[in-house]
Amino acid sequence: MKHEDKKVKGKKAMVNEKYVRFDWAVKRMLRDKVNFGVLEGLITVLLGETITIVEILESEGNQDAIDDKFNRVDIKAKDSRGDIIIVEVQLTTQLYYLERILYGVAKAITEHISLGQRYNEVKKVYSVNILYFDLGKGSDYLYHGSTNFVGVHTGDQLKINVKENNVIKMKVPEEVFPEYYIIRVNEFNDVATTPIEEWLDYLKNGRIKDNTTTPGLAEAREKLLYMQMSRSEQVAYERHLLALEDQKNTFGAARMEGLAEGRAEGRAEGREEAKKEAYQEKLEVARKMREKGYPLEDIAEITSLSTEEIAYFSK
Repeated sequence: MKHEDKKVKGKKAMVNEKYVRFDWAVKRMLRDKVNFGVLEGLITVLLGETITIVEILESEGNQDAIDDKFNRVDIKAKDSRGDIIIVEVQLTTQLYYLERILYGVAKAITEHISLGQRYNEVKKVYSVNILYFDLGKGSDYLYHGSTNFVGVHTGDQLKINVKENNVIKMKVPEEVFPEYYIIRVNEFNDVATTPIEEWLDYLKNGRIKDNTTTPGLAEAREKLLYMQMSRSEQVAYERHLLALEDQKNTFGAARMEGLAEGRAEGRAEGREEAKKEAYQEKLEVARKMREKGYPLEDIAEITSLSTEEIAYFSK
């Protein structure tokens, strides 16, 4: 009987294990040196080589204010080779996302080379982007991009002579130029068998295997348990989850209003009353989104209203 009780308790413990979402961990926990192993594991799996983080660098995505909650949540680190790693978690739809990735990388490069330093001091940057919204079209959940120069007529790859430690060697552009990883979390629907799939299972579903040997996830099982947080941290975390759900519902409502308006206009083109109602619905959506702190440009993109209309009617 006692043996059976132990088995039941063990099963209950496994069921009740709840791991903190990665976006919360990035903002609150993974910046602590004792927790670097989690982030090191993710980067190691992506790059295919062991990465050791030396320090967390200043990052403009470290805000804790409510208004900044749904902007990017990011972390910027330096590894043992001096390369810079940017990890960004984006929870909701973001316009011009590719341009923002490029800007973030360019900013990181220029911030970490001083005026007068030689160009060989430019650091390589790895940009890891974890997205919880639909970004364009594509069937994969993981995309990787790097820069190479390929001969237009010959198809060969350009290599450059460089001098390192008084030795001339050949270097390809991808060793210097930034590398980009885009993880589309919502597209992951596979059984987790490989290390990257195990990471996706945690990012999407919050699941970590008991016997995992995947870099970073064993550390996550120990460091990111919900029950290990203080009560005040748990309350703040639960508020974060509720705010995320509210945010998702707002975006869903905005899309539905847009679809409903399109159907109504198609069936009753020229009927002024229908147009007025649709317009009022748009204004109501805009007002709610403004209350939640969305930028005017984002509201205009979703509702098709001008920024002037939004500013005037949703005061």
